[in-house]
Amino acid sequence: MKQLSLLLILTCIFISCENRKEQELLKREKALTLKEEEFEKKEADYKVLLAMRDSISALKDTVNNDAELITEWPEKLKGFWNSKMLCRESNCGQYVIGDQRNETWEFVSDSTGIFTNVLNNKKLVRVFKAKYLKDRILLEFSSDSVSKNRVKMNVVLDDIKENIIKGTQTITGQENCSARFSVELTLPQKK
Repeated sequence: MKQLSLLLILTCIFISCENRKEQELLKREKALTLKEEEFEKKEADYKVLLAMRDSISALKDTVNNDAELITEWPEKLKGFWNSKMLCRESNCGQYVIGDQRNETWEFVSDSTGIFTNVLNNKKLVRVFKAKYLKDRILLEFSSDSVSKNRVKMNVVLDDIKENIIKGTQTITGQENCSARFSVELTLPQKK
């Protein structure tokens, strides 16, 4: 009987020790999980800061490299131009080789920079950010992050003459499909 009660007491002590060890182990696991989550947050903040640093460095490089960048449209370019675009290459479903598009482009500038408004039937459909260097015009447009169809457009107008401007527009759509259009801008005929 004494042995049985001693065995019973030892079993209870052993079980209580096991429970205590198990609870300590659970506490340590929770603490480790919290530290991992904190570390992930700090790592995400660090990556954001790195991206910001890189974009600032790239912007500095762009400002330094674009010393010849013009910040206002010259009089000969300001205003409305008729555009004719013809699809030359495409691996996108919504653009077919031979597609032709006609729009009105307006070269505008304000205190924040220079832009090109694109109008279709007198309705604004997009605004290109613009860079104007001595011998070429660079236009860029990206749809916003909430847009259903993500699109990026780049235009290089490198044949600038008195009444006609020519170049190329590249459209990159979802799943990296791309289409290339030839662009021809002409001044509207005065009535």
